[in-house]
Amino acid sequence: MIYLLVGEDDFSIREALAQIKRSAGDETTLAANIAMLDGARVTPAELRNACETVPFLADKRLVIVEGLLGRFEPARGRKAERKTEVTARQQIADCLHHVPPFTTLALLEGKIGNRNPMMTQVTRLATVKTFPLLRGDALLQWTRQRARQAGNGISPAAADLLAKVVGSNLWVMANEIEKLALFARDRRIEEADVRAMVSHAQETNVFAMVDAIVARTGAAQGLVQQLLLQGATPAYLLTMLARQLHIVTRTKMLAAQGKSRAEIQSKLGLTSDFVLRKALEQGGKYDLARLKEVYRRLLETDLSIKTGGDPELAIDLLIAGLRY
Repeated sequence: MIYLLVGEDDFSIREALAQIKRSAGDETTLAANIAMLDGARVTPAELRNACETVPFLADKRLVIVEGLLGRFEPARGRKAERKTEVTARQQIADCLHHVPPFTTLALLEGKIGNRNPMMTQVTRLATVKTFPLLRGDALLQWTRQRARQAGNGISPAAADLLAKVVGSNLWVMANEIEKLALFARDRRIEEADVRAMVSHAQETNVFAMVDAIVARTGAAQGLVQQLLLQGATPAYLLTMLARQLHIVTRTKMLAAQGKSRAEIQSKLGLTSDFVLRKALEQGGKYDLARLKEVYRRLLETDLSIKTGGDPELAIDLLIAGLRY
């Protein structure tokens, strides 16, 4: 039996793999009958040997290979495969055609292009399960279901906010839901819980503060005071301001270079679609001269605090100075 688990949602791929492991037999005996191979480096002989090894004191053997199809992704600017690649692909394809019945072969892949020469061959032999990144209603549905499994569920408003601020990274989402369920205990998760406990939700106020500061609006002072009342320290506010300005500035520069949303998200290491969306939005609104000015004032404020100045007064002076 061959499974192809493919897509950008690595969390769901790992859950599907766990289900395959459970269906393959007793956990104790299966532990001695699992082989894990690096698809980018495995040779046809190594793959064949792993698949044809008879199970030890068990009926089934599980072979897990990561990145086998990705190894044959067409390289940019190259019109044809090298001869060695063609030979390796043909030998691996032959191996896949002769997987013995006692072996379950699980192929784990990330995003695979339509021109991948192995894809057609593998899909003819395998049970294919695709796992794209969840968005919109699909992400909301997953969030609600996960919250029910973790505790007493989640309110529609809380689920909507959580989906917006965390985005499609289900590793982060699952961790946040588990944390929220422990916090809520015997009741459902509410919007206030998300705002209090989820770091990405707290960032929404920081983005609003960045907006108010850079745009020279009078709302900045009130937002700063609100964050201070919620327990944020002046040092934290300065750190978050500098971080968000860094993200906005780099996003603006990468967008000007013609980079796609996916490329920008990857280069900046952003896991939240919300953070990326806000950074693109703010990068489009403000010019580099204004962003550099805010950076300079942040540096002056940081130096003032570190040389003995009153932190809250320094923040107040920063906001007042940036309004003009």
